[in-house]
Amino acid sequence: MIVVTGATGNVGRALVRILAAGETVTAVSRRITPADVPAGVRAVPADLAEPASLRPALTGADALFLLVAGEDPDGLLAQARAAGVRKVVLLSSQGVGTRPESYRHPALFEEAVAGGGLDWTVLRSGGMASNAFAWAEPVRAHRTAAAPFGDVGLPFVDPDDVAAAAAAVLRQDGHKGRTYVLTGPEPTTPRARAAAIADAIGEPVRFVEQTREEARAQMARFMPAPVVEGTLAILGDPTPDEQRVSPDLRALLGRPAAPFAAWARRNAAAFR
Repeated sequence: MIVVTGATGNVGRALVRILAAGETVTAVSRRITPADVPAGVRAVPADLAEPASLRPALTGADALFLLVAGEDPDGLLAQARAAGVRKVVLLSSQGVGTRPESYRHPALFEEAVAGGGLDWTVLRSGGMASNAFAWAEPVRAHRTAAAPFGDVGLPFVDPDDVAAAAAAVLRQDGHKGRTYVLTGPEPTTPRARAAAIADAIGEPVRFVEQTREEARAQMARFMPAPVVEGTLAILGDPTPDEQRVSPDLRALLGRPAAPFAAWARRNAAAFR
């Protein structure tokens, strides 16, 4: 059995759907219900901030897909070991490798997983295409999309591709002790992503370039200050590694990563 945490999120929901075709799956999130998962998938509410709450979900599990959530990765891994879990796949951030001073929280999870006594694999995701959902309300309301650094390109990755990579690692052998960086197939700019959404909905979308200060104030509403600064640095002054298209997703899936335009077409209803 495979346990998927964050099962109602952008990656977790897709991962549950993929794994449900052939695997026994338990889906976990704080307020999950059977209505949130495909038929045949067990839904178990649990909060990663309270490791003991994960215990009922882990009974009989062989593998665990783990998010960076809460403050006690050692406690989460202790619960997994006690339940007999043999493999853990951690969804982390590319920033651990490129901006360790700003991404200390996911780095602590990576360190705990590597030393936790289980077979482990780390997936470091680049920026996700689903970040564009932040534009959904302003695009619906007045056909505008605002972001800083309008002409700086980054290879945003489709969360469905992250889920497919996680499914491959969870199902297959040969990934023990490996860290993979997951990106999209090409860098795209915020201005180009807004244009792709416009194409997907068949309506013009005006791109508004924010100042760094405006973006900082917006991000500070839901991100810790160090993560805000790290994110702004990546968006505005990316390193060569952050702009590089990683070969790892193609190697795991045997196909290229999906472009942002495909994500926009698939999610066009959110912006109409």
